[in-house]
Amino acid sequence: MAKITVQNTEITVSNVNGEDYICITDMLKAKDSDFFVTDWLRNRNTMEFLGVWESVYNPNFNYGEFATIRNQSGLNSFKISVKEFVARTGAISLQAKAGR
Repeated sequence: MAKITVQNTEITVSNVNGEDYICITDMLKAKDSDFFVTDWLRNRNTMEFLGVWESVYNPNFNYGEFATIRNQSGLNSFKISVKEFVARTGAISLQAKAGR
């Protein structure tokens, strides 16, 4: 794994099938150590971004399931993990790794 430094913060970069992925956990820790990826996924704007990204890069994305998730995003009761998001939608934009 490679590392890059962004505004004095070290961010892990992983290469998967020739594509580079940045570690969102590293970025969030730099912003606010009490903020987690699941909190970021609750945000409606995040879901909108992920939906657009998947529409461009993932022909197997489950848009029906994504629409259900997107409609719940932003609600106080809504919470979803990366693993659940990927399992339900077939997303390729996110990966969950233990300990990261």
